[in-house]
Amino acid sequence: MQVLVCAVGRLGTAPENELARDYLRRASAAGRGLAVHPVELTEVEPRKPGKAAEAEVLSLAAGEGAYVIACDERGRQHPSRALAEKIRTLRDRGERRLVFLIGGADGLDPALVERADETLAFGPQTWPHALARLMLAEQIYRAVTILSGSPYHRD
Repeated sequence: MQVLVCAVGRLGTAPENELARDYLRRASAAGRGLAVHPVELTEVEPRKPGKAAEAEVLSLAAGEGAYVIACDERGRQHPSRALAEKIRTLRDRGERRLVFLIGGADGLDPALVERADETLAFGPQTWPHALARLMLAEQIYRAVTILSGSPYHRD
């Protein structure tokens, strides 16, 4: 199962972006033997401002037939083990693509959140988008290591 993080905005060589990409590379390597591979980040830029334009480019990047989890402050919070179990369940039922969506500075378009298969929140705080990408990347890596039995995660 391919795992894709689609995020609005290009962070270039920002330290948060480099670290997020490192966690996703690690997740991809660790997930190879688990059929959770590749794990990648796609950055998108809309041609027009606003949530609707962002939703359009995010939808195109996500593609058809993917299981979509929208990162939204009003979303459901998952402990790390529950996120790992969600990934296992999706893989085991034959999902070919899992896509996480991260919106721009104003969040995701409500219509895009409504169309998503589910939502994910990082808690009640508001986080900068660069850190949201980084936290999601680390949690995906953590989930893959939980599934592989690695000692990385400690309860």
